[in-house]
Amino acid sequence: MYLYLTTTGRVTGQPREVEIWFTEHRGHFYLVAERESANWVRNSESQPQVMVRIGDDEFNAIARVVHNDREPQLAATVKALFDAKYSWSDGLIVELTRA
Repeated sequence: MYLYLTTTGRVTGQPREVEIWFTEHRGHFYLVAERESANWVRNSESQPQVMVRIGDDEFNAIARVVHNDREPQLAATVKALFDAKYSWSDGLIVELTRA
Protein backbone atom coordinates (compact mmCIF):
# COMPACT_ATOMS: atom_id res chain seq x y z
CA MET A 1 0.00 0.00 0.00
CA TYR A 2 1.19 3.49 -0.83
CA LEU A 3 0.54 6.90 0.63
CA TYR A 4 -0.52 9.63 -1.79
CA LEU A 5 0.77 13.02 -0.73
CA THR A 6 -0.58 16.21 -2.25
CA THR A 7 1.50 19.32 -1.71
CA THR A 8 1.01 22.83 -3.02
CA GLY A 9 3.57 23.76 -5.67
CA ARG A 10 5.81 26.44 -4.20
CA VAL A 11 6.13 28.19 -7.60
CA THR A 12 2.83 27.42 -9.32
CA GLY A 13 0.49 27.16 -6.34
CA GLN A 14 -1.02 24.08 -8.03
CA PRO A 15 -1.64 20.76 -6.26
CA ARG A 16 1.14 18.19 -6.79
CA GLU A 17 0.56 14.53 -5.92
CA VAL A 18 3.22 11.87 -5.36
CA GLU A 19 2.89 8.17 -4.57
CA ILE A 20 5.33 7.24 -1.83
CA TRP A 21 6.29 4.57 0.68
CA PHE A 22 5.37 5.26 4.29
CA THR A 23 5.32 3.89 7.77
CA GLU A 24 3.24 4.74 10.82
CA HIS A 25 4.37 5.26 14.40
CA ARG A 26 2.38 6.57 17.38
CA GLY A 27 -0.35 8.11 15.23
CA HIS A 28 2.00 9.88 12.83
CA PHE A 29 2.94 8.91 9.29
CA TYR A 30 6.54 9.01 8.13
CA LEU A 31 8.05 9.34 4.67
CA VAL A 32 11.68 9.16 3.59
CA ALA A 33 12.98 11.30 0.73
CA GLU A 34 16.03 10.09 -1.18
CA ARG A 35 16.98 13.72 -1.77
CA GLU A 36 16.37 16.80 0.36
CA SER A 37 15.88 18.64 -2.94
CA ALA A 38 12.89 16.48 -3.94
CA ASN A 39 10.08 18.76 -5.08
CA TRP A 40 7.56 17.27 -2.63
CA VAL A 41 9.96 18.01 0.26
CA ARG A 42 10.62 21.56 -0.88
CA ASN A 43 6.88 22.12 -1.44
CA SER A 44 6.00 20.81 2.04
CA GLU A 45 8.69 22.98 3.64
CA SER A 46 7.26 26.01 1.84
CA GLN A 47 3.62 25.10 2.63
CA PRO A 48 3.37 22.48 5.44
CA GLN A 49 -0.39 21.99 5.03
CA VAL A 50 -0.74 18.89 2.85
CA MET A 51 -3.39 16.35 1.85
CA VAL A 52 -2.84 12.64 2.51
CA ARG A 53 -4.65 9.65 1.04
CA ILE A 54 -4.11 6.05 2.13
CA GLY A 55 -6.61 3.68 0.58
CA ASP A 56 -10.05 5.21 1.16
CA ASP A 57 -8.83 7.41 4.04
CA GLU A 58 -8.16 11.01 3.02
CA PHE A 59 -7.19 13.75 5.45
CA ASN A 60 -5.38 17.06 5.90
CA ALA A 61 -2.02 16.95 7.61
CA ILE A 62 0.93 19.09 8.63
CA ALA A 63 4.34 18.07 7.30
CA ARG A 64 7.65 18.64 9.05
CA VAL A 65 11.21 17.42 8.67
CA VAL A 66 12.57 15.17 11.44
CA HIS A 67 16.14 16.27 12.16
CA ASN A 68 18.46 13.39 13.10
CA ASP A 69 20.62 15.61 15.32
CA ARG A 70 17.65 17.00 17.32
CA GLU A 71 15.53 13.84 17.46
CA PRO A 72 17.95 10.92 17.23
CA GLN A 73 15.64 8.40 18.93
CA LEU A 74 12.68 9.20 16.67
CA ALA A 75 14.91 9.14 13.57
CA ALA A 76 16.35 5.76 14.58
CA THR A 77 12.88 4.34 15.21
CA VAL A 78 11.55 5.51 11.84
CA LYS A 79 14.63 4.20 10.02
CA ALA A 80 14.20 0.82 11.73
CA LEU A 81 10.53 0.70 10.69
CA PHE A 82 11.45 1.55 7.09
CA ASP A 83 14.24 -1.04 7.06
CA ALA A 84 11.86 -3.70 8.35
CA LYS A 85 9.14 -2.82 5.82
CA TYR A 86 11.18 -1.88 2.73
CA SER A 87 14.82 -2.87 3.48
CA TRP A 88 15.72 0.77 2.88
CA SER A 89 15.81 3.92 5.00
CA ASP A 90 18.45 6.28 3.60
CA GLY A 91 17.24 9.83 3.31
CA LEU A 92 15.44 12.74 4.87
CA ILE A 93 12.56 11.82 7.19
CA VAL A 94 9.30 13.79 6.95
CA GLU A 95 6.56 13.44 9.57
CA LEU A 96 2.88 13.90 8.75
CA THR A 97 0.46 14.75 11.55
CA ARG A 98 -3.30 14.82 11.02
CA ALA A 99 -4.54 18.41 11.09
